[in-house]
Amino acid sequence: MAHRPLAGKTRRAPLSNPSPIITSFSWGKLEIEGELRFKDARLWPGGGREWDWRETGTRHVPGVQPADVEEILEHGAEIIVLTRGVQEVLQIQPRTLDWLASQGVEVHVLQTERAVEIYNDLARRARVGGLFHSTC
Repeated sequence: MAHRPLAGKTRRAPLSNPSPIITSFSWGKLEIEGELRFKDARLWPGGGREWDWRETGTRHVPGVQPADVEEILEHGAEIIVLTRGVQEVLQIQPRTLDWLASQGVEVHVLQTERAVEIYNDLARRARVGGLFHSTC
């Protein structure tokens, strides 16, 4: 599956670039400013792309692993929002949270609808990134 960058190439954004706002969310669909749509998304300051679980072998259990969030940190996120899905089926591996803590990253782990609210609020004032799962 091809990656769909939000704006140009997926490279580290200058500090002045804000994190993109999620303009709409429904089961199986996230709409990001610019009218781009993803089922699952990786977002960071200045951009983002489709979150393809096959890249890292992610499954609902054992869940999100460090490899899923590395790219977000490479793009300058200082806060990470991790979604567990609408029904909170997606797990977050403890080693992922430990790794993020060791990097000095503030982490929010939330159900998807709540995660979208928190992320959008943070995006207006901080260098936030996130992993968004729009189903289960």
